[in-house]
Amino acid sequence: MSVQTAKVIAMAGKGGTGKTTTTALLIKYLVERGLTPVMAVDADANANLNELLGLEVDTTMGEIRDRMKTDTPQGMTKSEFMEMHIAQAIIESTGYDLLVMGQPEGPGCYCMANSILAQVMEGLARSYRYMIVDNEAGMEHLSRLNLRNIHTLFVVSDPSARGVLTAARIADLTNSLGVEVENKVLMVNRVPQPVPEALDNHVKEAVAKPDRKFGGYIPASDEIFDAEMAQKSLLELPEQTEAVKAAWSVFEKYLN
Repeated sequence: MSVQTAKVIAMAGKGGTGKTTTTALLIKYLVERGLTPVMAVDADANANLNELLGLEVDTTMGEIRDRMKTDTPQGMTKSEFMEMHIAQAIIESTGYDLLVMGQPEGPGCYCMANSILAQVMEGLARSYRYMIVDNEAGMEHLSRLNLRNIHTLFVVSDPSARGVLTAARIADLTNSLGVEVENKVLMVNRVPQPVPEALDNHVKEAVAKPDRKFGGYIPASDEIFDAEMAQKSLLELPEQTEAVKAAWSVFEKYLN
């Protein structure tokens, strides 16, 4: 992006690691610390960040892209059509907004739609203090959104040897995407207490490269499990919840 005022924070990790849960806890941290306004972008094809925030989604970017091909009215450019509908798709909440990417691209060329989207995101970045992007493992959306400068990439793993190894590989994907990342930070979710020595050894090996950092362990949490089962917003979790405190201590290191 040629002009960018928002600090871009990206989340990545394979499915099932609690990446989206960690994204919700990050939004909670930024809002409660007054580090607003925040734009949250759910760029995972299996979009469910809105559910953890207690929000309803009416329109996704995937739907707007598809409608642009056939529904653009006469007298309106495709760029105008996209910009209008993206503005309508933004879900506004207290201290933060949410934009959902939705379904992946189908057959055909989406080059124009992605180019317009990148321009719109560049404009949005000037209006927010932080832009949080919850990615699927491949992180291709960072390129589509033209987000080439990432302040912090939080790579989330589950407490397994394969999970930690996969997280390390995901951290390396930014190099092939041509994305500059100031901080690549590994977080390990749902960790039993005390932390198993074998897991700790795998983590130390994964962050041995000089461009990787270890953020911390987030303990397994009955409170988070209960909130998700009851379909309650994670923003309502008490700050003294152990998993919340652990996550926030990681965020403090890199966002202040």
